[in-house]
Amino acid sequence: MSRLLKSAREQSGMSLRALAQRAKTSHSTLSAYESGRIEPSTSVAARIFEAAGYRLSTTIEPQLKTANGHYPGDELAELLALGELLPRTTRARHLDAPVFPGS
Repeated sequence: MSRLLKSAREQSGMSLRALAQRAKTSHSTLSAYESGRIEPSTSVAARIFEAAGYRLSTTIEPQLKTANGHYPGDELAELLALGELLPRTTRARHLDAPVFPGS
């Protein structure tokens, strides 16, 4: 939230004091919001964004599921966990291969 508030203020070309006055808050409080020292409520954040010329909105989107009802990534996690159960083999440091004449 702090980065969004600061970005909105900078994009609007307003100083801390000007935006604070327009949003009906103090510049020290706005500075604390922008630095992340304190978190504004949703209604206060919306008021600050509106004063900077922006509208606060949220979007909630459903997570996609695969055909078997799992979330993407669940199958990969299960596969990797299964791979951890497989025995590990060490590879030989040399390859036994026939030697051909002239090589």
